[in-house]
Amino acid sequence: MSSDKRGGVDKQTPAHADLSGIEEAAAEKGRIAEEELSTLRHETNWHRFIVPVLAVSWCIFQLSTASWLIMNSTYIRSIHLAFAIAIAYFSYPAVKHPVKGFFSCLSARTHIPFTDMIFGIAASFAALYYFMDYEGLSMRSGSPLLRDIIIGVLLVILLLEAARRVIGPALTVIASLFTLYAFFAEHMPEDFAFRSTSLSKYIDKISLSTEGIYGIPLDVSATVVFLFVLFGAMLDRAGAGKFFIELSLSVLGRFKGGPAKAAIVGSGLTGMVSGSSIANIVTTGTFTIPLMKKVGYTPVKAAAIEVAASTDGQLAPPIMGAAAFIIAEYLGIAYLDVVKAAAVPAFVSYATLFFIVHVEASKAGLRGLTREETPDFMEVLKRGIHYFIPIAVLVYELVVVRHSPEVSVFRAITVMAVLMIIQGPVKCFMKNEPLVPALRAGLMSLVESAVAGGRNMVPVAIACAAAGIIVGIITMGIGSIITELVEFLSGGNIFALVAITAVASLLLGMGLPTTATYIVMAVLIAPVIMEVGLANGFVVPLMAAHLFCFYFGILADDTPPVGLAAYAAAAIAKSPPIRTGVQGFLYDIRTAMIAFMFIFNHDLILYNINSWGTAILIFTMACIGNFSFASATQGWFVCRNKWYEVLLMLIVAFIMMQPGAVARWFEVDNKLLVYGVGLLIVGLIYSMQSKRLRMEKVVDEKEN
Repeated sequence: MSSDKRGGVDKQTPAHADLSGIEEAAAEKGRIAEEELSTLRHETNWHRFIVPVLAVSWCIFQLSTASWLIMNSTYIRSIHLAFAIAIAYFSYPAVKHPVKGFFSCLSARTHIPFTDMIFGIAASFAALYYFMDYEGLSMRSGSPLLRDIIIGVLLVILLLEAARRVIGPALTVIASLFTLYAFFAEHMPEDFAFRSTSLSKYIDKISLSTEGIYGIPLDVSATVVFLFVLFGAMLDRAGAGKFFIELSLSVLGRFKGGPAKAAIVGSGLTGMVSGSSIANIVTTGTFTIPLMKKVGYTPVKAAAIEVAASTDGQLAPPIMGAAAFIIAEYLGIAYLDVVKAAAVPAFVSYATLFFIVHVEASKAGLRGLTREETPDFMEVLKRGIHYFIPIAVLVYELVVVRHSPEVSVFRAITVMAVLMIIQGPVKCFMKNEPLVPALRAGLMSLVESAVAGGRNMVPVAIACAAAGIIVGIITMGIGSIITELVEFLSGGNIFALVAITAVASLLLGMGLPTTATYIVMAVLIAPVIMEVGLANGFVVPLMAAHLFCFYFGILADDTPPVGLAAYAAAAIAKSPPIRTGVQGFLYDIRTAMIAFMFIFNHDLILYNINSWGTAILIFTMACIGNFSFASATQGWFVCRNKWYEVLLMLIVAFIMMQPGAVARWFEVDNKLLVYGVGLLIVGLIYSMQSKRLRMEKVVDEKEN
């Protein structure tokens, strides 16, 4: 392989490297990136068995409640939190950076300190107290005993400390500020004053009822999200992530900028199931980022493309970073209704990112992979076609049979488990090799996926429980003051309100997981958007308001200066994290635009639309509109845009995304006519740029 590397950028040369070399380098980069990002302990003595045993036990419990074990949902929430909080204390040290001397136990990485053992056991007991004395607590609701208050306070403190360890200080600080506000609201300025709560009332609401810690978010985490996270971990351990990337490369690798296009498809398929942008990056980015650099993308752009593709995985059903299920619970609607609303914006966003990487490749004159570098489609398909079976089962159960999400994913997990056990022995049988080692490896892989699923679930469960503290305080009545403040700041203007909501979601999301950001913003702001919309003459469906909060919570994953997803990709690409985050955010502006558009054009979330033909038309026109917006922001369509072409592109974007508004302005009854005008403008720009490109080529040929 011949290559010229300067400053870490792979220059474009006729390379003929096989994928195995890239794969080995990618695996090494992924290992290093994972170590850099990981805050988990890596126990070396007998302690190393504690967390795996707990994680596997947690999986068994969750699978049991989804199949044969009939249990009160509040019991399930309590036990679910007990597992999560115990693993949190046993896995995450109190301090990330090494501490020497007497306090070295705070940063211990090779063993579980005695103090964390005590904290983990105490936190688990406090979480289980709701399960152990549920009937007694129900009988004395509103009048807790001193014992109830002590254990409730212990749970709040230990939960907030667990949240600090697992997901950073932001959620702990915000929940603490809300708590202080609840106790000292009477002493605030008049506009913010509120009747202060007592310790007894606070604990009764937050720790001893289903309106706080044990509320809807934790219920969704315990009943549905865990199973999807486990399913994603099983697919990953079985090798599905690598298969999706290789399959995408076999189809798209030889096109202009092919590895970037393959990264989008592969990361999208993986992200739909994993529900985590960072996990997606570490899984697929280790393979796609080196390939993108290989064909000429700079490290910053290669990492940013992977960030944008992996982040968008949370937009697409079935998991949507756990939000799909929480939205369904909050709005009291079927899960498939959320999927229907989320489908068009998510797929438009992915299609536009695909267009953007093509534009980037065109601007830089990049190539695709050579025939020798591209995996053979049939070979790849034969090796991994079985990975589509559990996904097909999941889709069939959800869409055709319409079983509940937990039943559907449980059956998909069952099929996936069988595949993981038998895929090795089947391959060995076909090669005439011993079956027992392969069977043993399959069983071990199943156990490893259970451990990975349990570990991956800890941040989600802790975030849902800790966010429940904020939700509980809001339901005490404090939320009305905050909503009045938001209305005041926006001046009752719907446009100002959605802008404030977007900025607030981005700021919150810099320090909170997507799920926690969505929960807080949805409870505080979503109803206000609907009310202010009505006051301004807009009917904003609550679904649109919830999805809007969720979208901007997701975008915070690559928003500088924090942007955890950008840091993950930058660690693999060896690129500056801030520059990577900025570039990723520039790519994600298209997603932000979609969110603003569906607030005012409900056709984009298929509101009251049940026709497949209409849905496809809306999707197609929205793609053209978003492509036009991307062309304007990237400065390129067929060739470099002139200033007036940028203006025309923005006009097309508005026409295609807001045809109803345009039709009303020009008093036209037919949206198809509006779409036609937009298509004519696109055709005009295409014609002008094609002619200019041909002329430039003629000039170049004459000069040469």
